[in-house]
Amino acid sequence: MYKDLYEEWLSSKKLSETEKEELKSLSEKDIEYRFGKELEFGTAGMRGILGLGTNMLNVYTVRRATQALADYIVSLGEEAMKRGVAISYDTRIQSDEFAKESASVLAANKINAYLFDNVRPVPMLSFAVRHLNAVAGIMITASHNPKEYNGYKVYGEDGAQMSPEATEVVVENIAAIGSCMSAAVKYGKNEKKYVHIIGKDVDEAYYAELMKLTLSRKAVEKIGKEIKLVYTPVHGSGYVPVTTMLNRIGINCTVVESQVKPDGTFPTVAVPNPEYKETLKIAIDTAEKTGADVVFGTDPDCDRLGVAIRNDEGEFVSLTGNETGVLLLDYVLLRLKETNTLSENGFIVKSFVTTSMAQAIAKDYGVELMETPVGFKFIGEKIKLYDDTGLKKFIFGFEESCGYLRGTHARDKDAVVASMLFAEMVCYYTEKGVSVYDRLQTLFKKYGYYFSVGVSKAFSGLNAMEEMNAVVDKMKTKKIVTIGGVPLVGKRDYSVPVRYDFVRNVKKAIDIPATNCVYYELQGGGFVCLRPSGTEPKLKIYYTIKAEDYNSAETLYEAVKADFEKILAE
Repeated sequence: MYKDLYEEWLSSKKLSETEKEELKSLSEKDIEYRFGKELEFGTAGMRGILGLGTNMLNVYTVRRATQALADYIVSLGEEAMKRGVAISYDTRIQSDEFAKESASVLAANKINAYLFDNVRPVPMLSFAVRHLNAVAGIMITASHNPKEYNGYKVYGEDGAQMSPEATEVVVENIAAIGSCMSAAVKYGKNEKKYVHIIGKDVDEAYYAELMKLTLSRKAVEKIGKEIKLVYTPVHGSGYVPVTTMLNRIGINCTVVESQVKPDGTFPTVAVPNPEYKETLKIAIDTAEKTGADVVFGTDPDCDRLGVAIRNDEGEFVSLTGNETGVLLLDYVLLRLKETNTLSENGFIVKSFVTTSMAQAIAKDYGVELMETPVGFKFIGEKIKLYDDTGLKKFIFGFEESCGYLRGTHARDKDAVVASMLFAEMVCYYTEKGVSVYDRLQTLFKKYGYYFSVGVSKAFSGLNAMEEMNAVVDKMKTKKIVTIGGVPLVGKRDYSVPVRYDFVRNVKKAIDIPATNCVYYELQGGGFVCLRPSGTEPKLKIYYTIKAEDYNSAETLYEAVKADFEKILAE
């Protein structure tokens, strides 16, 4: 079967001679990998390694996906076609090409395409969908994945990633189209009439919305020019929006010049993921030279913010996504309370793998906490369900993977607004003679020390996703009462979804979208969670340990981790 597809591509008139030579040079193993299956279109769109083949991301798989989206939009009627699709892209290899090809397919189907004039991050695309009243959005990015990857994300009219229901229709349309080489895939027509270039006006509208979200203007006016902050866009799309917002609120920052230039090969880092301290190394070195106390880094599509701050010994420590999240959450709630603007019906949202410390903070401020599966689109759905309808007021949402959102201007992670808020938080505490690190330690003393670690186990081959899901399925059937000597008080099987209460010996349905994941509740407030990644071939294990201090938490974590890996291998 895969050889037939290979031969079809090899003989297609759509491929250039250079592309055909590339296919001819492939080994049998590579041919099987590239044509042995199709790149899956899921609820986050497609993400894959760049290259020719049905299991790769390339012009042909992008065109077919866009044609499937176009067929869906056409089925909605003429008004939806007029409203059109907003399109953005980051600095990755071929991102601009894929964005233009997507616009071309939409135009050929007589659908308006609003294409940004240059790279823009995820949050600005999400904002543009809402601002332009578009019926959908396309973002070309592979987020924080290695340089070999790129991706194709689709957004709904609310600015959140496309709903499962709409995604199902697009998947059905892809199947109906069949081959990537099918004549049903239209492109290269009507571009002058239907492709519209957008830029500065949308940018300014986005910046204006973010200015409404500042919380400590007086502190920024007093301290903003004095604090020393280093920022790196890591060759991505964050440089212009992040520096623009910091400048507009009045905060100075030093930019890492060697990582400003857009470059999809990310030559100065191993992986463009600001969650890792190694990715922030050059920025931290710059901070050491300039005497700065805070370091920011954003990923290629600028939806994730990584932060490093100095500890009590003056050494830089890289904050986890959970630590940055609870600092921002506490700061936002504190400032809203101090200014008497904390809504009585306010709510915050986090994914269930994100630190349980958020629950303790929310309870202390009297704010409702909602949990969702992993994926910011689920947080976007909560905003749509409660804030858009006026039932409740969205305050803050975050995930442990360095994704944060304040405001309803966008419905995805926004590292621009997160950078702005963290920077002004530095000003707020500096004015009070307290460091951000000091505040974090205060939170640990108040709510308990929460130690969180994420571990990934890589899989490979055509059946990677099936193998990962099989591991999770097997764990659901195992009877486990303790992990690392810590008794379990409950287990959640999110594929059903249901919670088993081991203390009361009862089970209860959970009101949450189903996802293949198993979650073990540790006595004392921690948890261990196992799930397959939805965007890359990695099995993810999340550990959160609650203890009195760092040393106790680390010791307990090592015991829990060793025991869980043993159980996993049995």
